[in-house]
Amino acid sequence: MTPEATLARFREYMVGPTRFMNLLSCFELGLVDRLRDNPGLTAVKLGDAVGVKPDAVEQLLQLMVKEGFVAYDEGSGAYSLAALGGVAEADLERALAFMGMIKVAMLRQMFYLTESVRTGSLVGLKKFYDFDGTLFDAAAVHEDIRDSWGRLAQLETGNVYGWFFQNLDIPAGSRVLDLLGGNGLGSIMTYRMKASPGLHVTNFDAPEKEAESLRNFREHGVEEHCSFVGGDVFTDVPAGFDLVLIKHYLDMYDRDDVLKILKSANGALEVGGQLVILAPVYPEDITDPDDSQIDFFPTFLLGCATAQGGLQKVPTYRSWLEESGFALTRVVGKDPADIPPDAIPKRFIMFATKTA
Repeated sequence: MTPEATLARFREYMVGPTRFMNLLSCFELGLVDRLRDNPGLTAVKLGDAVGVKPDAVEQLLQLMVKEGFVAYDEGSGAYSLAALGGVAEADLERALAFMGMIKVAMLRQMFYLTESVRTGSLVGLKKFYDFDGTLFDAAAVHEDIRDSWGRLAQLETGNVYGWFFQNLDIPAGSRVLDLLGGNGLGSIMTYRMKASPGLHVTNFDAPEKEAESLRNFREHGVEEHCSFVGGDVFTDVPAGFDLVLIKHYLDMYDRDDVLKILKSANGALEVGGQLVILAPVYPEDITDPDDSQIDFFPTFLLGCATAQGGLQKVPTYRSWLEESGFALTRVVGKDPADIPPDAIPKRFIMFATKTA
């Protein structure tokens, strides 16, 4: 790449945050909804409809016209939806949920990315919320984070778990450990999706998750089939299970902690027992222009979510599994045709067997 081309790439980074907020503001102000309901509105009519100055409407819609999202008629001065008019509302809802999470849970906090990396703590979360801990801990306390993250998590769960359980084989009567299963909803789903005589799912997490987990078991009528054990994932994981599930969070830890978690999973299983990991994974070719995970996750994890961790490639996970007494036996990725074009995470299921 020439120096000129390199500087041109820098320009793309410079305008990235401004483009993001311009697009999101057009939705938040209601401009897109008004044009969907009433095509052919001028800036004056749009401004009157949403309560902002027409001059500001014209400025914000310049980018939308440039991108082809919105069309502008020079003769009448009217705007209408162009490319946006062909996008299903359900697809827009999914994309906007992700953008909403970025606005609430990331934009301010990632201003302090450099300081977060230097200190190994979430400086932005402390600055803006006076909170020590992870983004997910903060979501339990702060409503705005909880609402933005929860909306996205609900949509993501619906998009991922059907595929995950279709590819998961749990023999009848298995003893399943849902490692760091949170509020128990994943354990409930595991039992219901894979129910068999004698199947029992144990949710293991911090002791403070017990009351909510047990309440969820009762409310869903599975208290005879699901139980809770509290403890520290690095030291207190119980033994005697046939299968251990690790879903969503392994990428939120650095190598040393990942190895500790994998070794805890090893200790929970009999030899020959199965470990199943659901996680986003980097592509073998990190220069793949169709994969945006590297663009997103380092900043999200290090600056906004956990101040550590990061996605890995499959060969790295294979090595870590072998170091922890497992053999990686199968890797399943979601069919690209089933992944929405706006999606950032590319999740894989890794199956491993305890060998030692």
